[in-house]
Amino acid sequence: MKQANRITRVICGLLLLAGASGVSASEAIKPEAIQKESAPVVGELLSRYHYNDRAAGDTLSRAVYDAYFDALDPQRYYFTRDDIRAFADRRRELDDEVENGKLDTAYAIFERYRQRVRERSDYALEILDNGLSFDGDMRFDADRTDAEWAGSMSELDAIWRKRVTNDALKQKLSGRDIAAIEESLTERYERLPGTLAQYEPEDVFQTFMSAWAGEYDPHSSYMSPRRSENFDINMRLSLEGIGALLGSEGDFVEIVELIPGGPAEGSGELGAGDRIVGVGQSPDEIEDVVGRRLADVVDLIRGPKGSEVYLQVLPPSGSGDSSQDTVALTRNTIELEEQAAKAEIREVKRDENNRRIGVIDIPTFYADIEAANAGDSDYRSTTRDVRELIESDKLEGIDGLIIDLRGNAGGALDEAVQLSGLFIDKGPIVQVHRRNGERRVLNDQAAEDAVYDGPLGVLVDGRSASASEIFAAAMQDYGRGVVMGDQTFGKGTVQTLINLDRFGVGSEDNPSGRLKLTIAKFYRINGNSTQLQGVTPDLEMPYPHGNDAMSERSADNALPWDTIQTADYRQLDRLNGLMGELRQRHERRLRQDPALVAISDEASRLRESREQTTVSLNEADRQASMDADAEERLAAINSQRSAYGLSPIDDLSALSSDTMPDVLLDESAEVIADLAELRADEGARIAGR
Repeated sequence: MKQANRITRVICGLLLLAGASGVSASEAIKPEAIQKESAPVVGELLSRYHYNDRAAGDTLSRAVYDAYFDALDPQRYYFTRDDIRAFADRRRELDDEVENGKLDTAYAIFERYRQRVRERSDYALEILDNGLSFDGDMRFDADRTDAEWAGSMSELDAIWRKRVTNDALKQKLSGRDIAAIEESLTERYERLPGTLAQYEPEDVFQTFMSAWAGEYDPHSSYMSPRRSENFDINMRLSLEGIGALLGSEGDFVEIVELIPGGPAEGSGELGAGDRIVGVGQSPDEIEDVVGRRLADVVDLIRGPKGSEVYLQVLPPSGSGDSSQDTVALTRNTIELEEQAAKAEIREVKRDENNRRIGVIDIPTFYADIEAANAGDSDYRSTTRDVRELIESDKLEGIDGLIIDLRGNAGGALDEAVQLSGLFIDKGPIVQVHRRNGERRVLNDQAAEDAVYDGPLGVLVDGRSASASEIFAAAMQDYGRGVVMGDQTFGKGTVQTLINLDRFGVGSEDNPSGRLKLTIAKFYRINGNSTQLQGVTPDLEMPYPHGNDAMSERSADNALPWDTIQTADYRQLDRLNGLMGELRQRHERRLRQDPALVAISDEASRLRESREQTTVSLNEADRQASMDADAEERLAAINSQRSAYGLSPIDDLSALSSDTMPDVLLDESAEVIADLAELRADEGARIAGR
């Protein structure tokens, strides 16, 4: 019976392959004229204008050769070492092929990839037919990005036996019966070659030229006409759906970025790098999407405002966590108001009198450019809104102020510069350096007295990037405020989008796509780059969800940290001689405050967990490990709740991000209250002389 089912599935799979693209599964994809014309233009633009002065040649060609295999098979599930060697005689010729618009090697490698995916799909279905066992002692490595290529087909078979067992075990532990699991995985493995059968020449070119651009830096890429359209679709989705930008990585659709104020960000359960493995309109009917095209997954997620969508997600690759969760989201339109800066007051108890610490949360650096260009003098922007909040009755008479930039991935550069001007009287904010040596210093254009001159703190984390890093670095370099939190993302590069149509390639009816090109780097006014290193806080906080694997420091070919000349600026005296005492008080609370101790322990536990990438394929052992992890997490959460006088929860399902105390923001308020006291004492001493 199983063999009969197997034959039926193979026939259906072949029909799917033939019907999906209108060609037979064996018909090779060939480059079209538009790709042959685009290749030398992309290569020339990268070589001539990218910030990384890297000429095309044999060295680049060899690097792209390896990167292309990695792009096609990032988890090492399909190719063997023999496949890598099969095209090695052309390893040094790729630059010549691109220059001449001859892309035979790239498309031949892709055909080998399609062949291997078909073979692996058949083998995975064979494993399902033979039945699965969850009582052995096998272990599965959930992150194979750094693994060696398999030395033989038999070695690859062993890897796939573990992969299929792991895919099934994850579903079994979530409560599904074996029949439903086999049906789900059968559809998944049949879909892998079916998806590739729908590829067109521009899809292959997109993958190859993005691998080429990626050798210059991780933020440069080629977007085919369809990818450009998908990019725009994703942008619209982010504003009218779940609030997430999506991208594809191997067989998975990944969350690239959460949009501030959106349902995904508001859930507190999703983050950049999370992999979407299932989408459903109800919790009981979730469709497996592993191996699906990005546009298809976007269509499943998109829906009317107010409707529910359910996502099954895996943590980021390399996180060491293989747990699968289901997240319910209510689709919504993200209004500017939801992304706007907001203010609150934190009361800090002190022996003599309480301190009122203002907090301004800035989810992104925004500006209503359309309204500004239309001449609207009252258009919304980060700087305008923050100024109004500082001058509002709500923040009147505060003893100190915190600018909360956690999770702020950047936005409008001008807003970061203008916002900095609210806290200094005048001076430079950031430097922009181009490949040709041109250096531009961006200054506080207002050149007026600071709107707020009191004790200031800036709270950041590993997701604070780009414009957030510019603001935090400026406040740190001026000595204007205390930077607190975790090391920031480290994106200190500037990109531009170039339409290839401008260079005579393609037409309106037959577009050629776009190149995203890194053209400059940001530098602090002290001359240090924000690239790679980001901003190191003056006072560090324990971040349970901090993950260096998701920062610029983990990216392949990231541009290096370096320095240029210092801008002409004068440090302020707001922190003179006070940092030592601030650090001592902060570190004392880290050791003694129960909530901070609990969150620090949780951070250590998760860090250790991320370092362990292998999981047991024994059901009892895996369940025991999951139960232990859940128990430890529950204990950490209840420790934090206990420190705030909150009742414990009995189960993680009862956890809500809205009911959890913001321990790190409270500690930041303590730091700024300390700063206010120390500055008052310093002022009293000076006045008494």
